[in-house]
Amino acid sequence: MTAYRGSAGRFGTARVILGACLAAAVAAPAFAKDTGPLSAQCDGFAKGTAAWTACVGQPALAMADAELFYAGYWLAKNGRYEEALGYLTLAREKDERVLTYIGFATRKLGRVEEAMPLYRAALQRNPDYAVARAYLGEAFLARGEADLARAELSEIASRCGVACPAYVDLNGHIRDFEARARL
Repeated sequence: MTAYRGSAGRFGTARVILGACLAAAVAAPAFAKDTGPLSAQCDGFAKGTAAWTACVGQPALAMADAELFYAGYWLAKNGRYEEALGYLTLAREKDERVLTYIGFATRKLGRVEEAMPLYRAALQRNPDYAVARAYLGEAFLARGEADLARAELSEIASRCGVACPAYVDLNGHIRDFEARARL
């Protein structure tokens, strides 16, 4: 009788070891000790705010722009807008992605007028950056300007098509806006 080796065959042990290593890497930050601020002067800032991040974020100054962008992107996408701004604003090269997500986090904090020039600056750098166009469209909707949002939707369609995620997202926001307007 042959011993059961599982569906992984001879690679089963390697998969188990790899899985354990990945789990340890993912869980490590959760078990790390929170050492708090690097200095007492940071205690005056609410943890997670842009001011706190700037105060304790000296290690962030050594981060590459790509790392700062991805940290800021994921923080913003998870609703941690002030903290996201702390990372995004540290990027030395403000490319279209960085400018767009500074605008996104700023808009989500309710500062729509501050976000508008950031989206426009992103589009000056790259007029084809559909994400900036979609978020600019959402900002227009926040100001009640559905016609300008539709103009951005048209630009997105001409640049990346109607199946483009930015088109689909903005189109959905416009439909929701118009449905609420009819109520």
